[in-house]
Amino acid sequence: MIQSVERAALILRVLGAGVPRLGVTEISERVGLAKPTVHGLLRTLERHELVVQDAETGKYALGPAVLQLGNAYLDGSELRARSLLWADSLAQRANESVWVATLSGSRVIVLHHVFRPDDMVQILEVGAAIPWHACALGHAIAAYHPRIEELYEEPLVQLTGQTRTDREQLEEALTAVRRTGMAVEDQEAALGDAGIAAPVFTRGGVVAGAIGVVGPAERLLGVRRNDLLLAVRESGRALSRDLGAPRSTSAYG
Repeated sequence: MIQSVERAALILRVLGAGVPRLGVTEISERVGLAKPTVHGLLRTLERHELVVQDAETGKYALGPAVLQLGNAYLDGSELRARSLLWADSLAQRANESVWVATLSGSRVIVLHHVFRPDDMVQILEVGAAIPWHACALGHAIAAYHPRIEELYEEPLVQLTGQTRTDREQLEEALTAVRRTGMAVEDQEAALGDAGIAAPVFTRGGVVAGAIGVVGPAERLLGVRRNDLLLAVRESGRALSRDLGAPRSTSAYG
């Protein structure tokens, strides 16, 4: 492992963790490196436009080159490419917003977002990152993740009063996913919102991500709940087949 590359990667991850701008001292404390080292790495990253420095505050933020890399990643994602048709079909059938996501570290990253098919103003959530333990998409992936113990090593943050952070409760939720092939979340990531998701598998039966509907809890978990569960499950199965998953995959056997 090349130390300088690892340190630069740590800095980029810290800057992408939610706080818009950080000073050298703040970054130094978060990555556990001396300020001169951090300053030197920031200057190098700045030359490549991976970070930018605010002229007034002197604080640093992610730069435009990160967006280029992100777009290149999306363009090269087979999961996203294969999901376009199935996600659009699910949105039409469910009349709800549809997200397709994968796992990055301990967070679920939204790769594709199909708007709910109505005239309401909606915000594109591609690139949004959500802690795995607080959303149906995360549960759907984690239930089949080969290194589940690594996910428990990260802090399990309480986002709402409904968020499950107790390991025993989470294990019960993941066991339910393995039993039914479906994950359901009720206001654990944001008050008022819910999610229903199904895992997506690729060749060899390896979990690649998840597909699901998101929206108001009263709508998703009310009288339409069973219909939505069926629609999401069928979409997960179809997308998995499209990605080359074997028919014997446990969730859809």
